[in-house]
Amino acid sequence: MDAKTKVLLEGPIGKTLFRLAMPNMIVMVAQAFVGLIETYFIAELGTDALAGIAIVFPVFMLFQMISAGAMGGGILSAIARALGAGRKDEANVLVWHSAVLAIGLGLLTTLVMLPAGPVLYRLMGGRDASLAAAIVYANLVFGGAILLWMFNSLAAVIRGTGNMLMPAAVILGGVIILIPLSPLLIFGLGPMPKLGITGGATAVLCYYAVGTAIFAVYLWSGRGVLHPSLKVPALSWAKLRDILRVGGPASLVATTTNVTIAIATGFVGAYGPAAVAGYGTGARLEYLLVPLVFGLGAPLAAMVGTAVGAGAFKRAAQVAWTGAIISGALTELIGVAAALKPQVWLNLYGHDPAMTDFGIRYLQTVGPFYGFFGFGLALYFASQGTGRLLWPLAAGVVRLAVAAGGGFLATRLGAGTTGVYDALAAAMIMFWGINSFAVFSGAWIRHARAGGTDSQPVILAVAE
Repeated sequence: MDAKTKVLLEGPIGKTLFRLAMPNMIVMVAQAFVGLIETYFIAELGTDALAGIAIVFPVFMLFQMISAGAMGGGILSAIARALGAGRKDEANVLVWHSAVLAIGLGLLTTLVMLPAGPVLYRLMGGRDASLAAAIVYANLVFGGAILLWMFNSLAAVIRGTGNMLMPAAVILGGVIILIPLSPLLIFGLGPMPKLGITGGATAVLCYYAVGTAIFAVYLWSGRGVLHPSLKVPALSWAKLRDILRVGGPASLVATTTNVTIAIATGFVGAYGPAAVAGYGTGARLEYLLVPLVFGLGAPLAAMVGTAVGAGAFKRAAQVAWTGAIISGALTELIGVAAALKPQVWLNLYGHDPAMTDFGIRYLQTVGPFYGFFGFGLALYFASQGTGRLLWPLAAGVVRLAVAAGGGFLATRLGAGTTGVYDALAAAMIMFWGINSFAVFSGAWIRHARAGGTDSQPVILAVAE
């Protein structure tokens, strides 16, 4: 067994999780700033441009979360379980399956979003200049969707081996380069023309293109744990299914998260562009939680997946609870801080009084419940390692139903945006409760016991 795999399986849980997660969490937050950086500069173009980005952002983040955390989680889980079971040759073949899957899904994203996007953005509250800005930006970023999918899929392959440092270094380096590149393309300098909102999208695509090239060279040069062949092997539906049986349900979970915010954007959009900009800017902090928890969730899924592959189910439970407690504490700290000082976040993107007012109400209402979301999200990533996601999917669907139903009632009963925000907070509590029950009862991992007789609640494994 490779040394990295052995550490995932036998190393001290807290120490190993902390060592793998801390650099990964820092870099995942840095990656989240890819979108925040361009938003900061695009905000200088006016409220309509900022509203246009706010409309596209939930849709873009949907594909970011699906490719990185959902389908990427399926890739990571498959690689980790294969290595945990000592099937290194299978893991090498899975690298090619991951790349082919990324190309196919990237093309599908482009073919769906280019014609369907304008209709969707209009439903989300886009009007006149804000709708035009949304369409211009979205057509470019979704036109290059293959780059997004390949970047996140190859990074997931590397993380599945227990190597969190290499993807982290690439992402951090890309963000450092993006900080001067984004304003250069947006505002222009010297002979460089001012591209406006198009420049922001171009900078993001450059980031993904360069990162993808670096990951590919690393993998196929044989410098890591895996040594995939230079020639494309015969593709197997069984191996694609091993990825998709985790990535498919995980994609639905990610979809429920983004659709929840998209629906809320639509409800808030009835109150005008300033409301959309204010809520969208506030909700970007919620989106920042996802890569933060993913920074912990990637090693969490790798450790759980390796333990499940080796049949160490009690260790898998210990890892899951440890990661969830850490995640819940961190996200709650962020949420409470945002609720107490919302202007610190909102003033980064604008000072329009109407926009700021809507953003403040969102952060003060929903921010204190971020810890529930972070705790449940960590258990979702842990469930990826088991290869089954029925319970997290159920939690995501219930969250969507509570948020959509509550938001609908709020608008009909005249509760305004505050009622919509109350529904979003209640939905986070439901997401936490269902995922926690699944792990507490042992239902999340029972399928992996392969007919074992141990039926005690998995939470008891922590005490043992």
